[in-house]
Amino acid sequence: MTPFLDVRVNPVGGPLAKVVAFYQGASISDYQTITRDQLLQMIHGRNVLIGTHGFNVNRADGINHLNIWNGLLLQLNPSFDVFVGLLWPGDSVWAHGLDYPEEPEVADEAGVLLGPFLDKLLADSASVSFSSHSLGARVVLRSIIQMNTQVRRVILMAGAINDDCLTNEFAAAAGKIGEISVLASRCDQVLALAFPLGNFLSGIIDVGHPWWHDALGRNGPQRPQPTNFRAPFLIPTRWGYGHHHYLQVDPAAVNAQALKTDVPPQGSPKPTNGAPGIEQVFSAGFVATRFAE
Repeated sequence: MTPFLDVRVNPVGGPLAKVVAFYQGASISDYQTITRDQLLQMIHGRNVLIGTHGFNVNRADGINHLNIWNGLLLQLNPSFDVFVGLLWPGDSVWAHGLDYPEEPEVADEAGVLLGPFLDKLLADSASVSFSSHSLGARVVLRSIIQMNTQVRRVILMAGAINDDCLTNEFAAAAGKIGEISVLASRCDQVLALAFPLGNFLSGIIDVGHPWWHDALGRNGPQRPQPTNFRAPFLIPTRWGYGHHHYLQVDPAAVNAQALKTDVPPQGSPKPTNGAPGIEQVFSAGFVATRFAE
């Protein structure tokens, strides 16, 4: 079962918790409290990957998606050390415009809470890395800003955050990371509707305007890219990879021969491996490949 750090108060919506709680489970039905000492035993001397979800995800869905993803990581890389899921109240706000100041407030507050906490919790681990989906990018990057610990690797998938975040708002976080990876798709219609700066400004603010920003999860980081950024990052357009393909894995694909791969060139056909939805395990294959090196 997957260990979790949980900063939710309610199963659905609600405020951010005041303290971080420790849990373990494969689903909401067997989600149970564990002690800090139990979690410390799991991560002592090991390479830890903390993974989190994005917006509009309740506690039950977060547990389910991250637990399935943990299983895929282990299937792809049996020597993978420890995956810890992170649950936060990302369903407290909805994506009417992810680029507006009020939308990422809960994600930022979660990061402020988590940063100093993770410094102490992970002091005896071999290393710490992060992966995130959607608005979870803000949780991860804000946490890293608050941390003193050097972070080994970060993978930001479908980042619902400005494309200049790594050299602007979160440049201080980027400077604490050994290697940064991004997964982006031009077929992500959720991010297309939310960026740049809200569709109602279309025609007033356009490419090249100082206020214009695309989403990190649509076209990757704006140039100049950080020196610790690792390409490639853009999923082939012909895959039709959408915002919910990264973590909401088709159950039919879970037991299939999973993919262990880096980002293939544009024009590459969809992976099949004889199972429906197999392309949806690509995100886990990408992470397992990058973290195995």
